[in-house]
Amino acid sequence: MKNLKELRKQHGLSQQKLADILHVSQQSIYKYEHDITSPDLETLSLMAKYFDTSVDYIIGITDVSHRIENIVDTMLNEDELNIITKYRRLDNYQKDIIHMVADSYLR
Repeated sequence: MKNLKELRKQHGLSQQKLADILHVSQQSIYKYEHDITSPDLETLSLMAKYFDTSVDYIIGITDVSHRIENIVDTMLNEDELNIITKYRRLDNYQKDIIHMVADSYLR
C-alpha cells in the first residue's frame, strides 16, 4: 500500500476519517499503510474510487496517480495518446495556457 498514506494526507484525512469513509477500523488503515496487512478487494476498490485513482497506484505498481481510462475505437496514434496522458496531469492553470496556445495556432 505504498501510496495510501500519501493520498490520505493529500486529502487532509486522518486515519480515523478514512476508516469511517471506508467502513473499516482506524487500526486497519494503520496496518494497510505499514504493509502489515492488505485490504480486501471491495475496500481497495472503494479507495480507488474515493481518491479517483487506480488500484495499481494505491498499491505501488505504477507511479501514474490519475486513473487511466481505456480509449476505445479511436484512431489516436502513440504521440497523441502521450500528449493526452501528459495533459491529464496538468493543473487547471496549465491547461488554460495549453488552450490559449492551441487557439492561437488554429485561428
